[in-house]
Amino acid sequence: MSSRVQRIAGYTLAVFGLIWVLHDINLAELYANLRIHDWWWAAAAVAADALAFLAQGWRWSLLLSPIGQLSSLRATQAIYAGLFTNEVLPLHVGELVRAYLVSRWLKVRFLAALPSIAVERLLDGVWLALAIAFVAFFVPLPRSIENGADVFGLLVILCVAGFAYLVYRKSAGPDRGRFRFLTPLAIHFRNIAGSRKLGRAFWISLPMIGLQAVSFWMVMPAFGLNLSLPAGVAVFLIVHIGTALPNAPGNIGSYQFFTVVGLTLFGVDKLTAAGFSFVVFILLTVPLWIIGFFALSRTGLSLRQLQEEVRQLQARRT
Repeated sequence: MSSRVQRIAGYTLAVFGLIWVLHDINLAELYANLRIHDWWWAAAAVAADALAFLAQGWRWSLLLSPIGQLSSLRATQAIYAGLFTNEVLPLHVGELVRAYLVSRWLKVRFLAALPSIAVERLLDGVWLALAIAFVAFFVPLPRSIENGADVFGLLVILCVAGFAYLVYRKSAGPDRGRFRFLTPLAIHFRNIAGSRKLGRAFWISLPMIGLQAVSFWMVMPAFGLNLSLPAGVAVFLIVHIGTALPNAPGNIGSYQFFTVVGLTLFGVDKLTAAGFSFVVFILLTVPLWIIGFFALSRTGLSLRQLQEEVRQLQARRT
């Protein structure tokens, strides 16, 4: 699927998501519902979200160790720059932007930084699947959500199997087939798997995702929404998985859609759920914009320059 088709699909999903959220809601009532009742909870949510990204930076610096030494703060800067890019550009190109920044700082090929991001996604998938199974013990989930969780779990297992294949497969000389491009990737995957820091990265993923989930739930008491922590985590997981695929910039539309879907599963009326979906989005996104803009400006490159560099790298297939 071409990037243009993906972009059109992302914006289309965003529009339909917002239409579904707003179509039977009185906009004046919705506007009156957009408020914070407890700013202490709101501040705690923002702080927990920032700590989650610091944990991600620490984890990524460990996964990058086979290709070079990068500080946790520097890795976090690249992550925030990529997140900011995702907020203003479609298709989650921020992942490529942060890989490009790291390749510049470590003076390595762009391709060498990509496997660490793939392993990040794999670790996230494993912990998300475990989190869904854990939450299901405390919160009864609808059959449709359980079926979706089963599919997600199966995909995670397949991805783990694919990673194991790339790491442990026997090499029978130079690859000359159609999948020869996997050879350099497999080498980088093997280096990451062989690093003692992979285990630390795996366990750091747990508090990282936990902080993200708790941050999302903390906005609920800040908003005046009385929902238990397990239920709040369940809604977070629905939103997190639902917005994982490339969408419109900032996941606008899809974020609100999955938040409302998740909350209504736990008996929250649609007006309240819609109000919360916009409040949590703004509260957790505005600090990301500010920090991300600062992180990007500190690279010495403009967003347009980064976008053009990444486009050229993709064109050269390096």
